[in-house]
Formats: sequence, C-alpha cells, structure tokens
Amino acid sequence: MPDLSTRVREIRAFDSLAAGKTVIHNLNPLTKILSTFVFIIIIASFGRYDFIRLAPYLFYPFVVMALAELPYKLLLSRILIVLPFCLLAGITNVIFERTTAFTVGSIAISFGVLSLATIMLKMYLCVMAALFLIATTKITDLTKELRRLHIPMIFVIILEMTFRYIGVLFEELYSMATAYKLRSGSKKGVNIKHIGSFLGQLLLRGFDRAERIHTAMRCRGYTLYQVAPRRRKISGLDIFTLVFVCFMSILFRVM
Repeated sequence: MPDLSTRVREIRAFDSLAAGKTVIHNLNPLTKILSTFVFIIIIASFGRYDFIRLAPYLFYPFVVMALAELPYKLLLSRILIVLPFCLLAGITNVIFERTTAFTVGSIAISFGVLSLATIMLKMYLCVMAALFLIATTKITDLTKELRRLHIPMIFVIILEMTFRYIGVLFEELYSMATAYKLRSGSKKGVNIKHIGSFLGQLLLRGFDRAERIHTAMRCRGYTLYQVAPRRRKISGLDIFTLVFVCFMSILFRVM
C-alpha cells in the first residue's frame, strides 16, 4: 500500500515538475527534443569498452539538474526500474570475458566488468536525458511538437494515452487495495482466490474512469488526430543551447 501511494505521487510529480519556470523549462520544446535525440544517439554509438570516453558526458545530467532544479532522488528511483534489465544484459559479459583489461593497483579489471560498467553508464545517461525531457516539458507541448515533426501518429497517440492513463490505473489500484485491506482485517496483500475478480474489477474501473476523462477532454476540443498549432518562436537561447549540446556531444565523441 505505501508502495502504491508512492508510485501515484511519483507519476503526478512529473506533471508538477514540468510546470516549472526555470531556464530549462522555458526552452522551446523542439530544442529539448532535438538536444535529447542527438545526445542519446551519440551515447548509443560508443563501443562496449568505452567507459572512460563516456565519463565526460556526465556533465549533461549534473548541469541540467542544477539549472532545472530537479530532485535527484525522484529521477534515481525511475532509473532503478531499468537497472535489472541492464544487469541481465551485461552480467554474462562478466562471466565469459575474464581477460584482464587493466589493473587498478593490485585489482585486475576484466573486459567483462568493463563492458558491464559501460552498459550501466550508457543506461544512466540515456535514461536521465529522457527523464529530463519529460520532467521539463509538459506532455501537451511534447506531443504537439512531435506532431509537427511528423512522427508517426500512432506513436504519438500511444505516448500521450500511456502518460495520461497510467496514473489513472495506479490510482484505481490504490483505491481498490485500500478498500480490500480495510475489509480483510490483518491480512496482507490480496488472497490468491480473489486475484481474478480483483484484476477484473480493476480493468473495468480503469476503463470506466478513462472513458469519463476522455469524454471530458473531447468536450474541451481534444481529438486524437488534432492539427498542431503554429510552432512557438525559437529564441537565441534555444539556438545556443541546441548548438552547445550538439557541439560538446560530438566533440567528446571524436576526441
């Protein structure tokens, strides 16, 4: 139960963060999308043993967090979700690649360990860049800009609907779990014989509330295939930010 309430608060926290007024929040969404895209592509282009060459890119998350005043604890909790997948992807390297790459004092570092560390660092940088984009850009501004860039509509709709309704699903789950606990006395969790009906009710309640939300959105003029309005004017700061991020990212790549 505390875990569910925490998840709901974390989901809603990104909405609050995106409404900030810092210099990063005020950048044109197009600038942030292109900067994030270039940064992630360049990070992904590094080889499996390029841990040292990736280290300079740590400037990006620290600078953005400071300028955007983002809470590191919240972002770190999102990264921990991806951590098990990266460990599964890189743990076999530690087992099979035992040749020594270099030594630190008397400790030998194998190519497998170096590969795992590189995977973890690449994951950290890419996920942080994506989280910065979400945490400093309202979802409506983000999807409008994606439509202007002619991203396939189905991907934009999936992103928009997932972001809007994942919070609804967790809120309904938290409400049902609270009601179940109050009626089950001291028992923890949902009894196995009630799982089927519990999930069925969750699905029905989630659909019902999502339909009401969607109806309210349509009453306010929302359509899935709405035409994006005219793009916001790009300022000198937007151009400088995009050029700086791209230049520094490419510079560290070719060094």
